[in-house]
Amino acid sequence: MDPRLGRAGTLNKYQPHDVIREDRPDGSILLRARAELGPVVERTTDWLEHWAEATPDAVFLAERAGDGWREVSYREARDTARAMAVGLRDISVGPGRPVMVVTGNSVAHGLLTLACHYAAAPIVPVAEQYAAIPAARGQIDYIASLVKPGAVFAEDGVALAEIFERDSLRDARPLMVHGPGLTLDDLTRMGGDLRGVEVGPDTVAKILMTSGSTSAPKGVRTTHRMMCTNQVQIAAALPFLRERPPVLVDWLPWNHVFGGSHNFNLVLANGGALYIDGGKPVPALIGKTIENNRLKQGTISFNVPVGFAALRDAMKDDPAFAQAFFEDLDMLFYAGASLPQDVWADLETMARDVRGELPLFTSSWGLTETAPAALLQHEPTERSGVVGVPLPGVDVKLLPVEDRFEVRVKGPSIFEGYLGDPEKTAEAFDEEGFFKTGDAMAFVDPANMNQGLRFDGRIGEDFKLMTGTWVRAGTLRLKVLEALKGIAQDVVLVGEGKGEVGALVVPTQACRDTAEEADGALITDKSFDGLCGWSGGSAGQIKRVLVMAEPPSMAEGEITAKGNLNFAKIKARRADLVERLYAGGPGVIMVGDS
Repeated sequence: MDPRLGRAGTLNKYQPHDVIREDRPDGSILLRARAELGPVVERTTDWLEHWAEATPDAVFLAERAGDGWREVSYREARDTARAMAVGLRDISVGPGRPVMVVTGNSVAHGLLTLACHYAAAPIVPVAEQYAAIPAARGQIDYIASLVKPGAVFAEDGVALAEIFERDSLRDARPLMVHGPGLTLDDLTRMGGDLRGVEVGPDTVAKILMTSGSTSAPKGVRTTHRMMCTNQVQIAAALPFLRERPPVLVDWLPWNHVFGGSHNFNLVLANGGALYIDGGKPVPALIGKTIENNRLKQGTISFNVPVGFAALRDAMKDDPAFAQAFFEDLDMLFYAGASLPQDVWADLETMARDVRGELPLFTSSWGLTETAPAALLQHEPTERSGVVGVPLPGVDVKLLPVEDRFEVRVKGPSIFEGYLGDPEKTAEAFDEEGFFKTGDAMAFVDPANMNQGLRFDGRIGEDFKLMTGTWVRAGTLRLKVLEALKGIAQDVVLVGEGKGEVGALVVPTQACRDTAEEADGALITDKSFDGLCGWSGGSAGQIKRVLVMAEPPSMAEGEITAKGNLNFAKIKARRADLVERLYAGGPGVIMVGDS
């Protein structure tokens, strides 16, 4: 059976939006796609089996090796993953005994993931920073206590030997690519077969950790059904995925659902090629990302806004790079936050200059619990921040909250529970079985559902001033970041129970480097006056600012595995800074933590 069943049967680049709306007596609104969800394969390895026979020599996974790439074909990947799965079973890894991965994206990591899927062993990828930063290794202990791994994988068994010696992992078999212990090559040579191993739609394929931005990270049990369904949903909305195999040059981390489930499986489901980018959109590594995109051009580009801004800047200085980047691009897809409109406009101009038309510029919305895509903007749009309409098979319930809506979802791609936490699981669903996401949405056009929804922050991040006025923290934060572009790497809005909104600013590294020379004047009177001058009353203006001298700490839980700020943790740990900010009169600009 062709594992790409569910194809939309059209040669268009996108399937037009067609949304059904139902208004209910209690004021809630139900949205669903009119299109039906097509047949879904039972296991992610069904995709690998198909392409290993249909296009055995096509490149599936690749990583940098010297001046070029080390490429692994579909047939090689299938044969290696099968053999490795036998070895995993020989060391008693399987259901209830997961494999925990503490290093980043690599060919070895990808093959191990597929081996786990064959062996019915959940794979648990965690943020590589937890192993690389000694002070953050307590997070590894916490996750290990939750998932109880049967094996732990670190690419370099010498550099990360201390990880294997942690008390929390004493019952886990060390695995590595290089080092003195059991290597992945050793696993492939153990021999035997996989008879008796049962893997079906409800088998847990992964345990992914939530970000932990509002509570301790939770383990999301991710089944084959969830991931296989999600790829049928995405391809129904984007039929160009069926026209030609997608090629990705991608850095997005596999411990996160977007990189590890959405992008990895999008390539696998459609017979594409994933070139693993060892760079990242941070100053020390963005050069590697630019180099990798020069060496290999993709048909789809996934990135976060800061990554696209860096690529934009590089292409402005190098028209040949822009030509190579856009000439074969089907889709440019941003995630993580709204793409700044100036970056969007510049990229559109470059694309038109190169090809006379635009690839699809788009985004979607989802969470770790939704596998992840639940909403997708699969029609062209001219504005950033739109996350689209429900994918086929996803029911969306919108509950009115003032002038926006709390979004809840239900469907076969939505998880059924957290690992070892029945209480949190029960709290996560409403009486109709909808997952309560905690996110807010607003209509692009209330009179036309096909215009889609736009993300409008997390309801749990909002707070009230002493006047009783609600502060829309998510929306206001984006405005502050735009106003302090080049100054603020991020901001934490404060002021609950106070008379005015304040901001704790995390300065960019460039600002930190020049702070002493600038005598601490990182925020000028002009930019501060701008923050104070917005319309919207007290809830829409920033009256007090403190620039933090001490960066947020991952070890202290102030930064999540996804690299986002844990606002609640920062506010609690730095409560003295918040009090200091409000100790004086209004209109305060402070620099430093003392």
